[in-house]
Amino acid sequence: MAPLPRTHSPQTWTADIGARIRRLFWLKAIGTTIFTWLFFIGYFHMLRNPAYPVVVMPLTALDHLIPFQPYTLGAYLSLWFYVGIAPGLQPNFRELVVYGLWIGALCLTGLGLFYFWPTQIPPLAIDVSGYPGFAMLQGVDAAGNACPSMHVAVAIFTAIRLDHVLREARTPVFLRLANWLWFAAIAYSTLAVKQHVVLDALAGALLGMAFALPSLRWRPEGMRRSNTLVGADIIGHH
Repeated sequence: MAPLPRTHSPQTWTADIGARIRRLFWLKAIGTTIFTWLFFIGYFHMLRNPAYPVVVMPLTALDHLIPFQPYTLGAYLSLWFYVGIAPGLQPNFRELVVYGLWIGALCLTGLGLFYFWPTQIPPLAIDVSGYPGFAMLQGVDAAGNACPSMHVAVAIFTAIRLDHVLREARTPVFLRLANWLWFAAIAYSTLAVKQHVVLDALAGALLGMAFALPSLRWRPEGMRRSNTLVGADIIGHH
């Protein structure tokens, strides 16, 4: 009697996520750190050396409704951890490089907008320097480079790409929901700590989506799946 073929149980989502984290861990960690450092060099250069007259962004009715909320500073600063999650979960070197190219193009576009159209938020009506952490924030991340909000742009890019990873790994719905809640907290915090106005945040969201959505299709795995579907359609018609 012939032995029965072995059946392989499908990989659990925890095993999938764990394998993604371990794969190229140090390259991802060091690469993300260097990338962020290079972005900040360009960002602060634009901030301190505007090439053209600086435009003050107008306030909307919603800006007047959102009070200064210093306790949201933690959510604002959490972006710098959040942005490392999606690249940290890329499954292989090619996907990691293409991810870096897409978010790099996003950041270069934002810096280009800051160069040709420097903006800042209106002067604050309150003195925030007395709140813990805000004196440093005001000294480092001043009121310039306002529109589009790169905080929101990078956050929504990360949220979209991370949601895609979580769906691929078939994680529980609560993790995908937590991802979007984290993004929402970051986006809201830009308004609540008065680093941006509503128009900045909206422009940042549009900029981030303009790169995140195409990046899901034009990437190694996305292009391979697209070609497979096209091939299946051709076969199906014969």
